Order: sequence, then C-alpha cells, then structure tokens
Amino acid sequence: MFESNRKSEIVNHKSSVMHLKIETKEKFHEIMIGETHIAANMTAELAVLLNPYLQNEIKNIILRLTDVQVIDTEAAGDLVSIQQNFYDNGASFVICEVQPQLEKMLDEAELLEIMNITPTLSEAWDIVQMEEIEREFFEAK
Repeated sequence: MFESNRKSEIVNHKSSVMHLKIETKEKFHEIMIGETHIAANMTAELAVLLNPYLQNEIKNIILRLTDVQVIDTEAAGDLVSIQQNFYDNGASFVICEVQPQLEKMLDEAELLEIMNITPTLSEAWDIVQMEEIEREFFEAK
C-alpha cells in the first residue's frame, strides 16, 4: 500500500461549482467529490483544477465518486478525457466507489469499459501502485 509514515495533507476545496476534499498521499492525490450530481460545467472546472497536478512530483489521481448518484453524459465524457490526459502525461487516474446506478448509466453510455474504475479505494491504490511499477520498469529499459 502507499500509506507511509509521511503525513497526508487534507484540503477542502469549495469552488463556485462543487465541493471537493483533496487528500495528498505519498504516491497519489485522493479526491472526493462531495456532490450527488455532476454536470459538464463541474467536470470542466475539475479539469482546470487537476491539470496542474501533472506538473507536481505526485501526479497520480484517485477520484472517489462515493456520493455521486447522477452524472451528465457530457460530464462522463469529460472524465474520460481527463483520464486520458493523465495517462498521456505518464500519470495514473483511477475512479473508485462508483454507485451501482451510476455504473449502469456509464455502461449504457458505453463509457464504463474505457474508464479505469475500481469498486474500492484499496483496489484503486493497488492500480496506481502497479502502474507506477510499470512506468519505472519501462523507464529503466
């Protein structure tokens, strides 16, 4: 696991559009969206907020959607674009704790299969760890 003796930093971010809780761990930033509905204007703001993380030493993001019940199709497409941007820049972007009705909606929109989604936060940590090892392996070659 990524948990270490290093203290994590917790930031509550209240933008004009949505409430986020950001916790920085040793190898990733855990971001919890404190909303039940995500609209496209929210994901546009999320992209603006997340892009600077690609310049940080800790680039990986785990996005927790625990409270989210509904996401607009355009917003879901934006999450796919954000995810792809992170992978294009050598960073992980994993979504976890997706509610069943939201998972069904993503599946019906044919987005579920292209999104990196895990059921639990622990599994998201595992994915980030495995992808970090892969990147280190390929950089060593």
